[in-house]
Amino acid sequence: MPDVVEIADKADLIVNGYAFTKCDMGYRVLNLDLPERAVVLSEEGESLETTMDDIEIQIVRDYFMKNKGFMEDE
Repeated sequence: MPDVVEIADKADLIVNGYAFTKCDMGYRVLNLDLPERAVVLSEEGESLETTMDDIEIQIVRDYFMKNKGFMEDE
């Protein structure tokens, strides 16, 4: 089980309980309330790896698309 506090502290952005962290493939997203649910999104928001269901992936994608500007390097 991942250390939720450590992941949250290192996250680039947290939106409604989802921690978004930049990685080589794009962004790792962890559901902080249910840490067994995670997804890796590409820079374009495509799901690359996941343990989430389709509905939760779409919710996370929507959060990503609306907030990715806050995670990009300046």
